[in-house]
Formats: sequence, structure tokens, C-alpha cells
Amino acid sequence: MDNERRDDHMGRATTAPRAPRELTGRAVLLMLLAFFGVVIVVNVIMARYAVTTFAGVETESSYKAGLAFAGEHQAAERQAARHWNVSVQLQSPGGQAREVVVRVLDAAGKPLSELLPDGELSHPTDSRRDVALDLQPLGDGRYRARAVAGPGQWDLVIDFAQGGERMFRSKNRVQLP
Repeated sequence: MDNERRDDHMGRATTAPRAPRELTGRAVLLMLLAFFGVVIVVNVIMARYAVTTFAGVETESSYKAGLAFAGEHQAAERQAARHWNVSVQLQSPGGQAREVVVRVLDAAGKPLSELLPDGELSHPTDSRRDVALDLQPLGDGRYRARAVAGPGQWDLVIDFAQGGERMFRSKNRVQLP
């Protein structure tokens, strides 16, 4: 009479409640194997993505970078004392084409055309996507480079040297359309 239909006091037909299913050792083993199987599969997938998308460290030696900090600080102080005016125009003529035009003026407003330029569009999270800028002098303190770089955030790094010494460095985060 366990599974037979009965009438309750309101006249409705009801089914008797079923006895709970017995938990066996086999069921527990299958649940544990399923649980750990899912955990292992997710870990393998996440580890694969971590290894294939990691572009490497920013600095190869933290110790050497720390030692170089004092020199960088002194170079920044010398750069600030020069009071140069450096302006950058970044244009996107179409697609992923980019044009960078830099104009360098000294403290008196005279163009500086005798500098050795160096530049890079550095991707903040993936050094494999970095794009070197071949800055060519145009005269009148202006330098131009053309490059191909995808949309997103980039670090525009521009260096100018003279006589083997870096005279100016600029690093700015830019958003490319």
C-alpha cells in the first residue's frame, strides 16, 4: 500500500511518499570522482591559458633595476632642468596605421634638430606586441614615425640622445582607436 493512491480528507487522490534513496559506497565514489574530475579539468585549462598568454616579465633582474633607479632619478632631474618643450601628435590615418610626430624645442623656444631619436609603442601587458618607432628627422625640431599598432591602451615611449647621453625620456599611456 506504499505506492497506492489514497484519498485525503479533502477528497483528493495522493501518492504515498517514497522512501529516501539509500546512499551507497558506489554513489559516493562516483560523486567524488566527478568532483575531482571537474576540478582537475578546470585547473588544466586555467594553467594552459596562463602559460600561453604570459608574455614575460617587465624586467629581467629586479636587483639590477633597483641599482639603476638612482641613475634614472638623476637623469630625470637633469631633464627637468633643461626645460625643453616636447609635444607629440599621434594620428590614426586609417585601420591600424599610426603616425607619430614629435616636436622638440629648447628652453628658449628654438627647435632641436641634432638629436638621436628613439621611440616605441609598448603594450602594457604583452611585450610581444611592442612596436618600434623609427623616428626620422623632418627639420625644425620635428621627428616623424609611422607604425602599425592595434587599438587599445599603449605606452608611448620617446627618447632623445645627444653625444651618447640620453637627454630626454617621455613615457605616456595613450588610447588608440
